[in-house]
Amino acid sequence: MTTPVIGITADSEQPGGYSKFPWFALRRNYCGAVSHAGGLPVILPHEPDRVPEYLALMDGVVVSGGAFDVDPAHFGDASRHPSVVTKDSRTVFEIAVVRAALERDLPLLAICGGQQLLHVVLGGTLIQHIPDAVPNALAHEQPNPRDQPGHGVEVRPGTALHDIVGVDRLEVNSAHHQAAADVPEGVVVNAVAPDGVIEGIEVPDKRFCIGVQWHPEFLIGDGDVRLFAAFVLAARHYRAES
Repeated sequence: MTTPVIGITADSEQPGGYSKFPWFALRRNYCGAVSHAGGLPVILPHEPDRVPEYLALMDGVVVSGGAFDVDPAHFGDASRHPSVVTKDSRTVFEIAVVRAALERDLPLLAICGGQQLLHVVLGGTLIQHIPDAVPNALAHEQPNPRDQPGHGVEVRPGTALHDIVGVDRLEVNSAHHQAAADVPEGVVVNAVAPDGVIEGIEVPDKRFCIGVQWHPEFLIGDGDVRLFAAFVLAARHYRAES
């Protein structure tokens, strides 16, 4: 089969650092993980009006993470925790991408903040700041480097994620202060942290629709490798059937 094309949403930054003008950014390991699994990575700039054109060329989409939050207004919360930082134009673009991908049944892998956005698009709400909402919470913003595990997660039997990784527990990295707060209709929780925080979701009715709260693009364990391999394989089948 021809190599599947995988779109990866970029982050956006204001002037400073790389450029004196606004710029897009993406860690190299997102592209590396896709390429390692056999996909062709393509970075997607934030052009909401061109989402149909983007997805017409794609066989799968990765919604990447970033150091920002979904505006609580998107899930109907009138309050806003002081820790919340938004990137409104990026969120508008990614909501359009996720909605269009779900409509097309395009394979979708949502990572960290991407999982939170997917959860909101699917009708869910978010915990705005884990330390204030979860008693005895783990350090979900781990102090050690992101290429090392921060805590374990229980992978629930009977889920697509469990079928993919083949184990009941994974050691994962962790870099988030928000999380899914509920379980909308049609959504299945596939991974949970020891403190009860939801660490993964999936939509069984879709070809491949999985969100994880950790960063599997670092490939710190066999489970991460297997997750990307399964995602790219689903994209390969999508391409063959299109």
